[in-house]
Amino acid sequence: MAGFHLTRAGRGCDERLAAARVRFVSHGFTRFSDIETLRYRGFHVEYIHGGPSMIARVGEDFAAAAGTLVYDGEVGELGLAALLGDFRFPAFDWSKLSGQFALVVHKAGRTYALTDYFGAFQLFHDDAFETLSTSFLATIEAQPRVHWDVQGVYEFAFNVFPIGNDTVIAGVHRLGPLVQLELGETVRHHAVAKPLPREPDAVPDAERLQRTAAALDRVVEPFVRAYGNRMQCPLSGGLDSRLALALLRARGVRPHVYVYGGPEDDDARIAVAVGKAEGFEVEVFNKPAFAAITPDQFPAIVEQNFNETDALVTDGGLFDNGGNAHARHARNMDGQLAVSGGCGEVFRNFFYLPDRSLHARDVALAFFARYVRADTTARFDARAFVGAIESKLARALGHAASDRLTRTEVEQLYPRERCRAFFGREVSLVGRHGGYLMPFLHWPMVEDALRIPMALKRAGRFEAMLLNHIDPALARHMSAYGHDFTGPPGRAHAREEWQTVIRPPWVRQRSYGVRRWLGSVEDEHGGLISPAFLGRVIDLHFPAMARFFVMDRVMGDAGLYRRIASLEYLAERLGGRLVND
Repeated sequence: MAGFHLTRAGRGCDERLAAARVRFVSHGFTRFSDIETLRYRGFHVEYIHGGPSMIARVGEDFAAAAGTLVYDGEVGELGLAALLGDFRFPAFDWSKLSGQFALVVHKAGRTYALTDYFGAFQLFHDDAFETLSTSFLATIEAQPRVHWDVQGVYEFAFNVFPIGNDTVIAGVHRLGPLVQLELGETVRHHAVAKPLPREPDAVPDAERLQRTAAALDRVVEPFVRAYGNRMQCPLSGGLDSRLALALLRARGVRPHVYVYGGPEDDDARIAVAVGKAEGFEVEVFNKPAFAAITPDQFPAIVEQNFNETDALVTDGGLFDNGGNAHARHARNMDGQLAVSGGCGEVFRNFFYLPDRSLHARDVALAFFARYVRADTTARFDARAFVGAIESKLARALGHAASDRLTRTEVEQLYPRERCRAFFGREVSLVGRHGGYLMPFLHWPMVEDALRIPMALKRAGRFEAMLLNHIDPALARHMSAYGHDFTGPPGRAHAREEWQTVIRPPWVRQRSYGVRRWLGSVEDEHGGLISPAFLGRVIDLHFPAMARFFVMDRVMGDAGLYRRIASLEYLAERLGGRLVND
């Protein structure tokens, strides 16, 4: 991702910057350059494993970025130099700018900070904007005392990461997508509009396929010029990674292809079969089998994971055997570009909701209210929890919670909130090692995908048509859905999706409780969370998290237990800085 850290100039600035530099070194960064403005001082860091420089300077002016930024068809320093020349506050030509990034621009003696179109790349700050940083831990450590954010804690536990601008720490926020900052003696906030389609359009399927394929090609083209074959692309038994690979093949790129899982897993078995038929090798990497470690080795591995992933990670990469870290490093080694099929569900009915207008509360109940009241202590207020999510969803669309949303506005919530929270964290962590291309979250692509009628999104119908249009050879192979992608989805696939769509949101909300009642819920990401291992790194009485959760109950969901354990580990590492009230 590269990265940067800014702190307000003045008393104690040197000490704060020294502490932040230590924290960035713990993340793995080694190449620092100082950046300074009239009111702020700080530093910028380049990708850990190399790649295009992410800072451009012209005299005392500079544009410094973290993440993946494309401007006027150029990646890295060339794009940043052009952006610096064109930059106007508060808004500029978004038709030239895409990617997932955080950006600080200093021009003509004035300093500005902003994020990408969806605010996916995470730029943290405190209430007073004394600190702005791409490091969550460095931002926390710049505060003398911090408290838990109750809503953020429950959202992290139940939904993997808080939505909106929240974090798990009160007073530490993420800069939102609809504001740009001028960092002067006072911080000036300027609201910016980032509109997206509110209704689908009506064009023939052939024309739609041509249009979408062209939009995707425009997203990929700058990276092909910058990296060539020096790319790593996943391939699984699903649709999104296969489409990402098709985009590269259409441009003549032969990336290194890999799949995660054991040799007998469906993803690995299908990916290897596709590669064999199409004449390319597929690396099979089994994270759980990466290393057999003992409980004595576990604390050092967890500490390294904690530092590299900036405390909070969306998968099982904190309490593991080191396999997740090895995989992250491998994808950008020697300055390669890591490619992801993440957010491909922008082409599908991600929330599994019916094709009609809805309220933000419907989305909150159907997708973001996955909890059992008995897991929580008296600190949990179910009405307030759901109400806060409902408000954040509506606000992201410029609506009041009571407003009805068009079905396409509901679809906007996938990139604006779900992708921003979940994949935004992934972009901000995995991408720190080098360039990271998630083509389906580039805003021109999202804009196009939102014009697709819901009927075409069902069971991946349009996305399969798109894959078949771009790369028929890849489309013809069997998938984990039980069918290939050269024709309509199989009956079983379509029926499974429809069975979810027809359930009302309030029923969907209760289905998780039914699942828990039927038996334990396994963690798809795995991890070493048995007492023999976890007891080596945290107090298994959970002194911090027991204020929020009934831990004996929580153990019925291994993924929930793991996420709560990661918050407990964070509490232990923060020590006296964290006030457990």
